Amino acid sequence: MTIDHFKRNEAMPLDLGWLNHIHVNKAAADRRAQSLANRRTVKKEYQAAWLVKAIELIDLTTLAGDDTPGRVERLCMKAMRPLRSDLVEALGLQDRNLMTGAVCVYHEMIQHADKVLKGRLPIAAVSTGFPAGLTSMETKVREIELSVAAGAKEIDIVITRQHVLTGNWQALYDEMLAYRKACGEAHVKAILATGDLVTLENVAKASWVCMMAGADFIKTSTGKEGVNATIPVSLVMVRAIREYHERTGFQIGYKPAGGVGTAKAALQYMTVMKEELGNEWLEPHLFRIGASSLLTDIERQLEHYVTGNYSAAHRHAQP
Repeated sequence: MTIDHFKRNEAMPLDLGWLNHIHVNKAAADRRAQSLANRRTVKKEYQAAWLVKAIELIDLTTLAGDDTPGRVERLCMKAMRPLRSDLVEALGLQDRNLMTGAVCVYHEMIQHADKVLKGRLPIAAVSTGFPAGLTSMETKVREIELSVAAGAKEIDIVITRQHVLTGNWQALYDEMLAYRKACGEAHVKAILATGDLVTLENVAKASWVCMMAGADFIKTSTGKEGVNATIPVSLVMVRAIREYHERTGFQIGYKPAGGVGTAKAALQYMTVMKEELGNEWLEPHLFRIGASSLLTDIERQLEHYVTGNYSAAHRHAQP
């Protein structure tokens, strides 16, 4: 199933009663995260298969102040051809049409991405005053509309953190509802900026409010905060997704972002998804990893599997 054929999350009325019953045991979340981090990982051909799957889950991202059209075009070419030809052949992937899940760029780079991708991969655009989200509401809604009109199929919005920190859940709900409406047919990922939300209970409640307001994905971070994606935060968010699905029947996607730069880290997040939500959530329409350097390390690990040797990172094409 592609994200285009995925059943959209329908907004429901804000139910503060659900939020009042949310309590997070931080010690238990930390213990569970530690157990996941310390357990044995998959090895050999099984690890290679997981890493190939991880490539399909990546939102290959460039969100730097010095981005150029050339950099974005190279990123898109890498997204469509993420592994060297010799590795594709050695792994028997010639018929798989292996590509990343999407590319993620600023609004100004959508046209340059579209020139290369030509609809073969979705373009995700960050929006709503990314990364701080402190522009006017009118500006943020218009930014979404412009990105969708320019060709973005997915919009990564940032929430207003002060709504969470002050417990103004109605304001957060109304904001998210407006973003969802402005996206139209484009899928919307709600970035919570979890490193700014102080407590895991705030993370859980913000997750619930965004889902009730129609978010298709909930996402940890912009990558610009002091603390970005972590396993304890991920546990809280995916368990909110699981309970939301049990209550409503809607499947919400999850996207960790920021600091997921190694193959080992990607495997840890995939393990969280498999154990907490099941194999069905290990598909691009329900799970993405926001990353820029992750693909390079995955390619190095796959080369080691094929040849027995690690190559220098500079030997692998990067945008």
